[in-house]
Amino acid sequence: MTMWDGRLPRLQEMERTVEPAQWGDDDLGPLKDLPGTWEGHGTGWNMIALPFAGGPGFRLLLNQYDETLKFDLVDKAVPNRGVDAGQQTDQRIVTLDYEQVIHQVAVVDEPASQFQGAVGAAIHHEPGLFLNMANLTEDGLDVARLATIPHGDSVLALGTSNPADTVDIPAVNGLPLGVEHDLSSRYLAPYKKFDDSPFFGTVPADAPGFPGFNPVEPHKLLELANQGVTFTRVTVLELDTTFDTGGIHNIPFVVKQANAASMKSTFWISELAPEQPGGSPVLRLQYLQIVMLDFLPRFDGLPGRIGWPHVSINTLTKAA
Repeated sequence: MTMWDGRLPRLQEMERTVEPAQWGDDDLGPLKDLPGTWEGHGTGWNMIALPFAGGPGFRLLLNQYDETLKFDLVDKAVPNRGVDAGQQTDQRIVTLDYEQVIHQVAVVDEPASQFQGAVGAAIHHEPGLFLNMANLTEDGLDVARLATIPHGDSVLALGTSNPADTVDIPAVNGLPLGVEHDLSSRYLAPYKKFDDSPFFGTVPADAPGFPGFNPVEPHKLLELANQGVTFTRVTVLELDTTFDTGGIHNIPFVVKQANAASMKSTFWISELAPEQPGGSPVLRLQYLQIVMLDFLPRFDGLPGRIGWPHVSINTLTKAA
């Protein structure tokens, strides 16, 4: 049972409808605060290791980015038909579509290459769906995310939705799996470079209190964004492709060169106290996403390839 179960009788009686999504629509359950347009200007940060013919066989790429994330259309009362013990047993799903578009505003890599891309270049486009299973869930998994990535990846992540009193950002180690975590080693020199001198992007190097983006601890700028913030309402969506029937399917080239093996993402949908007495609450959407890319032989003798964390973080505000 969830806090949204009161809507189930209505969804069971409702004809399936596809319509513009409205903010605050209770039929959306834990997704009710997502409809509309969310934006972040220079607030997104990304790290990714990529196969590279020079140096140690990889290069570490860091981006600062602008993002627009739109939730425009809802598909209500989607029926999944089933039978249990001879009785009709149907599931109802509410589905919210989204489109994510990202452009880089600053970029650096180590070793330096000619493959960084230009400032202002598009670096990500992702159409997808967020699902809320209103009933008949397995193991408490009441939300899902379906994503299609132009590189040739199809993603199904399953997870949970829960209310919270605040936003707790988990610590993330950005170093690769299957390699000894010794920053003094030559192999991890690209990580050490940015651990010693984090990436500031377009932020002035003397900006008070700004530490830069460090790929060894890529979660830190999310923590910084929450300093001094008062949360009045928080919904947490935790999604993972390793849960149950989730997974990622990739085209053959991706599997061979840098296989996207798993994805974990957490979204915090928050209402903040008004900035001024009597003002309107501020809506905020934050996320932390880790995609594991597998390439190059491991150093620890275990089977498989090195797992490279591809980490993206952002703090978005409601624009419309």
